[in-house]
Amino acid sequence: MKPILLIFFFFTAFSVTSQTTISGKVMDSKNQPIEGANVYLEGTYDGSTTDENGFFSFKTNNVGIQTLKVSFISFETYLLTKDVSVFSDIQIILRDDVNALDTVVISAGTFSAGDNSKISVLKPLDVVTTASAMGDFVGALQTLPGTTTVAEDGRLFVRGGEAEETQIFIDGIRVFTPYAPTANNTPTRGRYSPFLFDGITFSTGGYSAEYGQALSSVLLLNTIEEPDQEKSDIGIMSVGASLGHTEKWKTSSLSVNGAYINLAPYMSLFSDRNDWIEPYQGGSGEAVFRKKFNNGLLKLYSAFEFSNFELIQEDINFPEGVYNKLNNRNLYFNGSYKGILGDNWTVFTGLSYTNNNSKIDVVEDNIKDTENSYHAKFKLNHRFNNRFKLNFGAEYFATNFNEDYDNPMINELSYGFNNNISAAFTEADVFFSKNLAFKAGLRTEYSELFKQFTLSPRISLAYKTSAKSQVSLAYGNFYQNPNNNILKFKQDLNAQKTTHYILNYQLNNNGKILRAEAYYKNYDALIKYDTEYASFSSNYNNSGTAYATGIDLFWRDNVTVKNLDYWISYGFLDSERDYENYPIKATPNFVNTHNLSVVTKYWIENWKSQIGMSYAFASGRTYTNPNTVGFLNQKTKSYNSLSLNWAYLISQQKILYLSVNNVLGIKNINGYQYADVPDSHGNYASRALRPAADQFFFVGFFWTISEKGTDNQLDKL
Repeated sequence: MKPILLIFFFFTAFSVTSQTTISGKVMDSKNQPIEGANVYLEGTYDGSTTDENGFFSFKTNNVGIQTLKVSFISFETYLLTKDVSVFSDIQIILRDDVNALDTVVISAGTFSAGDNSKISVLKPLDVVTTASAMGDFVGALQTLPGTTTVAEDGRLFVRGGEAEETQIFIDGIRVFTPYAPTANNTPTRGRYSPFLFDGITFSTGGYSAEYGQALSSVLLLNTIEEPDQEKSDIGIMSVGASLGHTEKWKTSSLSVNGAYINLAPYMSLFSDRNDWIEPYQGGSGEAVFRKKFNNGLLKLYSAFEFSNFELIQEDINFPEGVYNKLNNRNLYFNGSYKGILGDNWTVFTGLSYTNNNSKIDVVEDNIKDTENSYHAKFKLNHRFNNRFKLNFGAEYFATNFNEDYDNPMINELSYGFNNNISAAFTEADVFFSKNLAFKAGLRTEYSELFKQFTLSPRISLAYKTSAKSQVSLAYGNFYQNPNNNILKFKQDLNAQKTTHYILNYQLNNNGKILRAEAYYKNYDALIKYDTEYASFSSNYNNSGTAYATGIDLFWRDNVTVKNLDYWISYGFLDSERDYENYPIKATPNFVNTHNLSVVTKYWIENWKSQIGMSYAFASGRTYTNPNTVGFLNQKTKSYNSLSLNWAYLISQQKILYLSVNNVLGIKNINGYQYADVPDSHGNYASRALRPAADQFFFVGFFWTISEKGTDNQLDKL
């Protein structure tokens, strides 16, 4: 018996003496102890947690090479693989997890509203129920800082840039003709329904190297990736009707949407300053098909639209007025695929095609425009680790434009161009910590038309100054070829260039957001010509220059007052240009020095209603008065408009919507037109250019039929 006891005692003693004590201290990057961190040997049950001073200690029977693992929420997991004999009194520093929600984001130039992300996500109902937007996502964006009010146009004018300087993308692929055609002095609208998109990113400058051919801004529209239910949408409006349906299958879905607009009934009740022969009418149809694969998602988007109108417009030089007629047909197709290739690799590829045909009659001029455009993109993303990610890719733009011009006084003319551009880009995201992030990119483009290479470096930096605030910087070069109205006459030119400098401060405090952004833009190689309008006889060059500088302020609050969401935008803009036929550098007539927008939305529970208000103010715009000396020598009076809307929830899925633009009927003036020749006293007669209508009334009934029955939650906007 004694020998057995001796053997047992020997092995027990050996087992105890062979145990290794693992100990140390866990701290953060500021050498502050971390309490409650998990510390253990991977693949074993041996471990412990740190105390209030960051210390840990435990014993193990394991020997040899082992992996010590330390983890704690909002910090990166720490791994150390060595012989257990060295795991004694070790000092471990945990790095911040840069994937955490409170990590700094690059926000300079990219608008963020109401959350901590770097994008502006506008819900479809949020767009529709902004009083002045009239259901148009472009109209809703015009209430955000960085935009200027050009009421007779309707497109996005951003930070001293023309509307052509803003490019629109659907699912990362270019849209070449994003706006519906319209008559002079009547604002246009975006072609696409907001109900097919679940995200809108509006960048007012300093954007990613992935995007080119945009001097001022990019607008990214993302279609819904996966609808949550089958549903149908019915809309009956004072100007037309709409119908939509979404069908779901196991791994795929299809959404379709159609609309018809006819202003004839409306014009019979509320006439405007135009003499309509055939008021505007048009129809549109959209479809999105989605197919999920094991490692990716395929989306096919298509849209078709037709529109036409015929009218006579007032003109001081034509007592009988100016005859206008337009017929337009537009087809857009977009296909994209994004997926996972393997460990830490993702891929994106896409293709778009645009076919746009317009027939325009002005007095005795007959013009037919045909545009066919393509955009193909391929992009790869590699995630080396949480702190370093690399994007790189290539894309190709191709535009074929032709115009036929006919006039009884001259022979028929045909002209056009092929504008093909190859591009490659690369961009790295580096997170030094949760408080410091850096983005650096490089884009190169080659224009086959100009035989020109361009190189565009872009850099952004963001630093988190506190738990709820941060500062961002951005710098970049941007190139864009001249628009169709120039290239159809002259192709021996160069790309236009601008350089952006942006400083941004952002404070996000639980439903309250404050943004302040200062910027400076310098333009080079803008197009100049020496005639009143761009034409065959003009002499063209790239000697134009410009600058734009200013400050944008934004405040949004949806928590202080229950059921009230409001935002206030203010922009100060100083800009001058020497381009086109300008004799001197001057402030262009699409620039407002001061822009103010106030939007409110209030939910009244007892009324089951949301009441909305939008107020827009813009200081006067320049125009040239030939009766005085100078160029662009005077300014219009300030622009003011107050719009109201009311959305009544008849039931959870039935909404009655009413809105009035410019409810006070303010007589806004967009500019002045002067006679071509003076009278007998040497004075040039003039007339004010006023909106076609001072007010616009809209009534709509929207009904959603869905499985869940909880779609139109106005009180949660």
